[in-house]
Amino acid sequence: MASKSLYSPGDPMLKKRDDFEDMLEERRISSDLKYAFKCYTPVLYKGLPPCKTTMLKGMVLQSDQLHYVIGQISKESGEAAATIQEEASAILEEMAHRLQLSTVRFFAFALTKAFKTLFRSICVNEEGIQRLQQAIQEHPVVLLPSHRSYMDFLLMSYILYTYDLALPVIAAGMDFMGMKFVGEMLRMSGAFFIRRSFGGDKLYWAVFSEYVKTMLRNGMAPVEFFLEGTRSRTCKSLTPKLGLLNIVMEPFLKGEVFDVSLVPVSISYERILEEALYARELLGVPKPKESTSGLFKARKVLSEDYGSIHVYFGQPVSVRSLAQGRVSRSQFNLQPRHIPRKPSEDTQSLVNDVAYRLVRTQEENMVLKPWVLLASLLLRAYYRGLGRTALGPEPDHDHDHDHHVMTLEELTEQAVWLRGLVRDFGAFLHWPDDKPPLEVVGASLSLHQGLVRVSEGRVWLVLEEPGGPGPATPEERLLGRAVAVLSCASYRNQVLHVFLRPALLATAIHTASSGKKDEVFNTFSFLRNMLANEFILCPGAAVQDFEEACQQLVKSGALQVSQQQVKATDGGQPTLAFLMAMLDPFLQGYQVVCRYLCEEASEGLTEKQFVPAVRNFTVKLLLAGNLRYYEVLSSDLQKNALAALLRLGAVRRVNGGEQVTLKVDKMVVNSLDDTLGGKLPTQKSVLARL
Repeated sequence: MASKSLYSPGDPMLKKRDDFEDMLEERRISSDLKYAFKCYTPVLYKGLPPCKTTMLKGMVLQSDQLHYVIGQISKESGEAAATIQEEASAILEEMAHRLQLSTVRFFAFALTKAFKTLFRSICVNEEGIQRLQQAIQEHPVVLLPSHRSYMDFLLMSYILYTYDLALPVIAAGMDFMGMKFVGEMLRMSGAFFIRRSFGGDKLYWAVFSEYVKTMLRNGMAPVEFFLEGTRSRTCKSLTPKLGLLNIVMEPFLKGEVFDVSLVPVSISYERILEEALYARELLGVPKPKESTSGLFKARKVLSEDYGSIHVYFGQPVSVRSLAQGRVSRSQFNLQPRHIPRKPSEDTQSLVNDVAYRLVRTQEENMVLKPWVLLASLLLRAYYRGLGRTALGPEPDHDHDHDHHVMTLEELTEQAVWLRGLVRDFGAFLHWPDDKPPLEVVGASLSLHQGLVRVSEGRVWLVLEEPGGPGPATPEERLLGRAVAVLSCASYRNQVLHVFLRPALLATAIHTASSGKKDEVFNTFSFLRNMLANEFILCPGAAVQDFEEACQQLVKSGALQVSQQQVKATDGGQPTLAFLMAMLDPFLQGYQVVCRYLCEEASEGLTEKQFVPAVRNFTVKLLLAGNLRYYEVLSSDLQKNALAALLRLGAVRRVNGGEQVTLKVDKMVVNSLDDTLGGKLPTQKSVLARL
């Protein structure tokens, strides 16, 4: 197979990244059936033979921890322990995987056919595979892939089968189990099914945690789950969920295993299968229920071209080395280990830091494609075009693209400039340097022709026309545009982690009352804290992030930094303006939420009413021309803004029986809005326009 190299030009020595190998190259020239029925002999943990599913279930049901919890529940409820034991057995039966090699072989055959049709290449870093192979033999392994598509867990198992590695057992949501036939097929290829939330169900938690820990303690198979908990509809990383990470770190903390290896995996799609579906979900269109019939209806995607996928297996991270000096394991000797206990503050702090570090590693190992740069530039051009008609009603749809058109030459020139900037910032960019930039840009635009049009040397975003009989209402036209903009933004979001810290600094320099370093840092810290639910910003790392941003902007020639001053260079304005534009939709989105809570929200606003109410308020602002960013319609942004306001004490939840209402401290919210910049028009001008 041919291998491709990616470089990290952020390193002055142009240190070579791992080589990538296209897995599909061999599949295209050899028999799919022969591949599916190949001799499969994976290397196992300490050479142990694989454990039968019935034996695993028996170990879980006979465990001291589960018996202890059953005894506790029996005392509290008065129910017979035998009845609760039966309940535990039923939970385990519903949950457990039943890995069968025959089913895996069927999937290997079917997925090979599908992948060869859908993708031009699936590139995997071979050194990462070799590291993983070594790790599996030495310690229990936990695989932690990024999560942008339903394809992720199928792809992971497919790769491990191809490279003769032990197949993982995968935490999957209960909704997949409801798919007739397919649900059972997934179970037989390694999926175990868990509820989306357990509430206070002690028995369910005990069965689930013991099931995962038993597999880890005995090294039966790598355990795989998504740190983010769910697919990211925006294609930027989500705040990590800590429950499962707590469980997989516990066997080490309790001294039951010598170490656990955590392996972050970054999956980068050139084109995402669910792009339009995600945009509609963010606009409030309900997610289609997972069903087998839905799967067959989705077969039409097989006629589309989805470009390439890069899968980067990161360095295995040792829990033992992470915990050194952070957590004293002697605390677990004070009582029998089978008695469940709440994690100590030290343990919670460690797990939280590890989760953020792993998601940040996933981001850093993402392979960026040229399209993410083009999407960033096209979105900026679109918003600047709207800016030229700012504070006026939405432009007429027939002439809308005139407001954001770019020439192909101009787009290519800007893309080459941006390519230099992302490389200066140390990004993992896959741009074929052996081809002329115009050819690279043209190929990328061609792949994404559902989102972009090219005609007579001009380029613009395709804005969706609402279907249905009769003329569309202004709101329907606006939501049609929003689908296209949010789809494009999902690709722009894939590069945000590269620009985030410099963008926070650029915005802080623009907002701070002077160029004094401490004032700029204070503004940077405020913005960073405000957006901590929106982006992966490691807790307690504000100084480190500030210094990193200063170094990046000095290196790119945009900034001069002394002991006391932070100052933009004469030639640095285009870079700083671009970075501020990347962050502006989020800052204005948070301001819209603040304005809504202060000016429109009723006293009894419930948490359930919050997103639809903010969406209606945002639609009015957009239709009136008082807001240009369609991304403010995203339910993800609105929920993150609310989470930030709850964390900062500007809003608090009040439990009122069946419903949770939101109590708003208008003084604090107004103050946050003012500090964010107060760029939106006042309520009087909004009302005048509405």
